[in-house]
Amino acid sequence: MSDLLERVAGAPITWGVDESPGWGYLMGRDRVLAEMADAGLSATELGPDGFLPTDPGELREYVAGFDMSVVAGFVPALLYRPDQIESELEYVRRASRQLAATGSKVLVLGPSSHNPGYDTRFDMSEDEWPIFLANLRRLERITDEAGLQTALHPHWSMAIEDGHDVERLLEASDVGLCIDTGHLYLAGTDPVSIARLAPDRVLHVHLKDVDAARAEKVRTGEVPFREAVLDGLFVPLGAGGVDIEGVIGTLEDAGFRGWYVLEQDVSLSAEPAPGAGPKADAVESVTYLRRLATTL
Repeated sequence: MSDLLERVAGAPITWGVDESPGWGYLMGRDRVLAEMADAGLSATELGPDGFLPTDPGELREYVAGFDMSVVAGFVPALLYRPDQIESELEYVRRASRQLAATGSKVLVLGPSSHNPGYDTRFDMSEDEWPIFLANLRRLERITDEAGLQTALHPHWSMAIEDGHDVERLLEASDVGLCIDTGHLYLAGTDPVSIARLAPDRVLHVHLKDVDAARAEKVRTGEVPFREAVLDGLFVPLGAGGVDIEGVIGTLEDAGFRGWYVLEQDVSLSAEPAPGAGPKADAVESVTYLRRLATTL
């Protein structure tokens, strides 16, 4: 059987933890980490800035108390606005130090747009692309100095979103990728095609499954992204329209041995009952991966 399950981590957003204004009820970090461990996950990403301790020593001690480790962190950065780049890179520098001190090897870069939230799609102009790429190189020097690799995360409504953006990015830079199966699918791109396009550039994977009908309403603009998430856009692995098995099989066959992060974005209205809510979905996703691991 594959060692797949030994490389599956959790993300706090699976438990509804997000820093977006008005996102929803935020569960305490003690319960989130305990439920991750109970679901069979051995590692976590950082989550929003400040959710886990920011002091590296305190952070290591805290996650070790749940027999877990930190494997990466999603770090958003706006790279095509010259007037904001210094403060953006300073945040990346601080996050890089924090991640490196935990033993993490990857910084997951969210290529932010200037729009608030995730409801407005965005395409960089021909003038903005060169600025973005130049600042991406600056950012990679920062992560490299910290001993990290940069895995750029194509993301709905961010500056790098769909397959066309990814192809241009791969041609114009040497940055690594974080494949997010849900965000690529939502943007109309088959994530398996990206896994096949450049398996050697994939450093990290976010596993999401997506309700196909709700995804189509987001693509057409009928329903905003935020509203769709509230309505259950993201579902446990195997319950939606994404070819999760195809992505994992393609990457494993190509020699990928990095982390797969269970990341089912949800928004909570209240504290879930014990064993219910996010934990139940996480257990369902881990069960799906356990069955898949027997076939790899």
